[in-house]
Amino acid sequence: MNIKFDEITFPHKIIVKIVEPTSTVLDLGCGNGELLEYLITNKHVQGYGIEIEEQSIYKCIERGISVFHLNLDSGLSDYNDKSFDYVILDQTLQEVKNPDKVLHDALRVGSHVIVSFPNFAHYKARWQLAIMGKAPIAPALPFEWYNTPNLHFLSLYDFVNYCKTKKITIEQNFFISKNKLIKISPNFRAQIGIFVIKK
Repeated sequence: MNIKFDEITFPHKIIVKIVEPTSTVLDLGCGNGELLEYLITNKHVQGYGIEIEEQSIYKCIERGISVFHLNLDSGLSDYNDKSFDYVILDQTLQEVKNPDKVLHDALRVGSHVIVSFPNFAHYKARWQLAIMGKAPIAPALPFEWYNTPNLHFLSLYDFVNYCKTKKITIEQNFFISKNKLIKISPNFRAQIGIFVIKK
């Protein structure tokens, strides 16, 4: 398979532009490996994935991705400090049991960490909760309350405040709604946030 740029999602296009060619990449919660395959094929990175779901691991193997079966909450003790140029947490942080520990490990093994997550403070989510009195469902949050993989419900402001508290540097940020970048009132209007951070 050779995925073309116009075939990947808009958030993945942002991540692809962030990652420098020929760098080393560890994708935590890499899913079916689509993003890693694109980075390896088109940006010639040395990429590895970590995934917990067996069916996703099989898809990664079909794509020729080096993937390891691991629960991120167990830690990254097998990896040395700063052993990767980039560690990616794409739609993964809100699904782990201990995001603080996972972020600490990612910042230890990566020179830069790319984090993307759905913004639970998006105005449509607020409206559904406040007016309709029900758990929000939106394009970035397409699950019912009983089958969502999301364990932690954070906003863009929550993440920014977390980084300030932990003395984590935010190098870049991107806020997305309907496949467009949002500049004004992102915590209210953006569906997805992407941050590049380092310690």
